[in-house]
Amino acid sequence: MLTSRERVIRTFYHEKTDRIPIDYLTNAGIDRKLKKHFGLREDDDEGLRQALHVDFREVTVPYTGPELHPPRPGLIVDPAWGFRRKWVTHNWGGYWEFTDFPLKDLTMEKAESWPMPSPDDFDYSAVTEQCNQWKDLALYVGNPGLGDMMNTTGFWCGMEVAYISVGLRDPAWLRLIDRRLAIQLEMTERMLEIAKGRIDFMWLGEDLGQQTGPLISLKDYREVLRPRHQKFVDLAKAYGIPVMFHSCGSSSWAFEDFIEMGISAIDTLQPEVANMEPAYLKATYGDRLAFHGMISTAGPLATGTADEFKKSLREILSIMMPGGGYFLSPTHEIQDNTPLENALALYEMGLKWGTY
Repeated sequence: MLTSRERVIRTFYHEKTDRIPIDYLTNAGIDRKLKKHFGLREDDDEGLRQALHVDFREVTVPYTGPELHPPRPGLIVDPAWGFRRKWVTHNWGGYWEFTDFPLKDLTMEKAESWPMPSPDDFDYSAVTEQCNQWKDLALYVGNPGLGDMMNTTGFWCGMEVAYISVGLRDPAWLRLIDRRLAIQLEMTERMLEIAKGRIDFMWLGEDLGQQTGPLISLKDYREVLRPRHQKFVDLAKAYGIPVMFHSCGSSSWAFEDFIEMGISAIDTLQPEVANMEPAYLKATYGDRLAFHGMISTAGPLATGTADEFKKSLREILSIMMPGGGYFLSPTHEIQDNTPLENALALYEMGLKWGTY
C-alpha cells in the first residue's frame, strides 16, 4: 500500500497508484455532523480526516504580528488584512459573508496606505512542526486564496469594483493586488525553504468562470492575471513541485494557458456548468492535466437520495479514473443542505470504488 504522499505525487504525474487520493472540503455545519457521527470532539480536525482517509494536509503559518485592523461591532475583522465579515442567515444555517467594503472608493492613496502585514509577522516554526507531524501525508502550501486577485480584492472593494478594475487596468487596483501578492510570494518562498523538500505541491486560485462562461476575457487574463500567477508557478518550479489551480465556474477556456504556464492540475470542476462536463474535460485535457473535484456540491450530493448520489458518483469515477490523474474531492465545501448520509457515502464509496 502506498503512503498518502506517494499516492498524491504519482497522481499528479498520471502514474499508477493503489487508489485515488481523497480530499476533504466542507462547511462548519456538516463538519460538526461528521465529527458527531464518528464520536469525535468538535475541534478534532485531524481525527475526522483520518476517519475519512483524507490524503491531504495544508501547511500554514499563524499570524503573530500586530493588530493592523481593529474590531468593529457586529463584524469579524481580519487583524492582518482588514477583511470584514457579517453573519448572514439562510434556509439551512448561515455564513460570515463579506458585506462591508472599506476600499469601495479605491484611490491610489488608499491602495498605498492600506495596512498589510509584513512577511516577518508570521510564525514559520509551524512549518517544521507540521512537516514532522504529517510525515506520510501529502502536504501543500497555499489554497484557493493564494495568488487570487479579483476574488480577494472583492472582499475589500466589492466585486463590481474588482471586475471593472480588471477591464480598465486601474492603477490603484493593480497597486493593491501587487502589494498583497508580493507578501504572499515571499511568505510562500520562506515556507518552501524551511520545509526542505517536504512540501509536495502548491495550490493557487482565482475564480474565472460563471455558470455559462468566463467572468473576464482571455485577453484580460493574459495581460493582467497570468503574469502575476506565473510568478507563483515559477517559484513552485524552482522547488521542484507541481501546481494545482482552483477556479469555480466555467473555466476550461483558460486551460491551454494553464498548461503553457506549467500548471499540473485543476481544482473545483463543477460538472453542471458550461464546458466542464467530466467526459469533455477528460477527453480534451486528461493526458495533460490532473483533476481535483468534480463531485458537485449543487448536484446529487446535496439534492439526491443516497442511491441517486451513489449512482452519480460511480458514473463520474468511471470517467475520471482511467489513466490516472484524478483526486476525489467535492467541488467546493459541502453545504448544510447536504444529507449526512450522502456526505458519508462520498468518502465510503469513494474509498471502496476508487481502487485500481
